[in-house]
Amino acid sequence: MPKVKEPRYHQIAQEIAEHIVNKQFLVGEKLHARSTLAATFGVSAETARKAISVLADLDIVKPVHGSGVEVLSREKAREFLDQAKESRDLQTTHSEIKSLIAKQKEDLANLDEAFSLLLDQTQRVRKNNPMSPYEFIPEADSPMLNQSIGSLNIWQNTGATIIAILHEDEIILSPGPYANIMPGDTIYFVGSDKTVEAIHQFFAV
Repeated sequence: MPKVKEPRYHQIAQEIAEHIVNKQFLVGEKLHARSTLAATFGVSAETARKAISVLADLDIVKPVHGSGVEVLSREKAREFLDQAKESRDLQTTHSEIKSLIAKQKEDLANLDEAFSLLLDQTQRVRKNNPMSPYEFIPEADSPMLNQSIGSLNIWQNTGATIIAILHEDEIILSPGPYANIMPGDTIYFVGSDKTVEAIHQFFAV
């Protein structure tokens, strides 16, 4: 069964957001340079840079040239954490249901309860994003593989928002612009019917 693996920089982005929500980092406060943040959270400077980029894209913080990083919004930090938790909860429920079906030894009442929980969580997710996710596996010899989501400008070129990548036996949620798409990967994305056609054309051999 595929196991969920969040990118390390995404985990660090959540830790920084938690510091903002808990008022350890205050709105308007200037945080230390990326190298200092990297030391604080025990990661490389590049991982810290990616984490700050994620938060900056969501208007939670703003890098200030020559003077560190400014905290912009505690509310948006909370929204970011809520969305991350909801995604994890939804994936956990999917895994629980797969285990129940595979074993075929669990009580049907437990299975019904798990399905009900999945339905409730799915409805909450779709209230914010009514589009159902699509999945797509590019041809192994597509010239667009072995490149990052950001360098491919996938959203600009197709209108698709990639929400997960299945790489071998690991699912990477919210992969962000720095994640690479490799041969054999399954891409999960949201968009319109036109987006599906655009994705196929974009990765065409």
